[in-house]
Amino acid sequence: MALHVERAGAGPDLVLLHGWGLHGGVWHGLATELAPAFRLHLVDLPGHGHSRALPFGSLDAVADAVAAVVPAGAALCGWSLGGLVAMRLATRHAGRLRAIALVSTTPCFARRDDWPHAMARETLEDFAAGLRDDPARTIRTFVNLNALGGPHARDRMRELAALLVERGTPSAESLAAGLAVLHDEDLRDEAAAIDLPAAVIHGARDALVPAGAGRWLAAALPFARCTEIGEAAHLPFVSHCADVAQALRHLAGGESGRKLAHG
Repeated sequence: MALHVERAGAGPDLVLLHGWGLHGGVWHGLATELAPAFRLHLVDLPGHGHSRALPFGSLDAVADAVAAVVPAGAALCGWSLGGLVAMRLATRHAGRLRAIALVSTTPCFARRDDWPHAMARETLEDFAAGLRDDPARTIRTFVNLNALGGPHARDRMRELAALLVERGTPSAESLAAGLAVLHDEDLRDEAAAIDLPAAVIHGARDALVPAGAGRWLAAALPFARCTEIGEAAHLPFVSHCADVAQALRHLAGGESGRKLAHG
């Protein structure tokens, strides 16, 4: 059984990967902006949305499942957990991609002694415990952090709450597996091996993934263009849709290596 993919638009292929607990519908606003320029592929990751019957599994397994629905020569854009999937896919299936975009992404979600740009490991462990004890509340709390710090945060939280149930609740097993990926994986050593044109897009007010992680990625990736949006949090493609769309159009044109800042 293949992953569910929603397709729209015309042009070069651009595949969009969502974050933990949500589904491809989170991209609909950005998709409206990009459809005139790209053939868009909005993927529901395993265990999420219309792919919720499939197990999430390991990061390698998820990357392989996504690779099976990525057209040859596509650009790949991942947000948050989807960015980790995109990075792993780029190292395991490099020949399939022409470019990569990482939105609100960190190579290492959990804090380590040599990695301050991250969430405390204990916080992630508390989320994992909460997922067992009160899954609905835990999912809402985690997803609400996506909007925290950004403009119109309460409106964004309401929109995310509606999205959460739009395609059914993700399976508990897949949610737990996704949290385990966030807790355990460290892709810092892989970043330098991603020999592709890259766009790193980050909100300066991100409450889930500190902006320092995006700056680190932009420096580590060999051919990266960095867009840091001063007023955005973890959902820059929602709060600053036009800026993110512009960055992705630049990526499609093959531009890289310049630092942009938006106040």
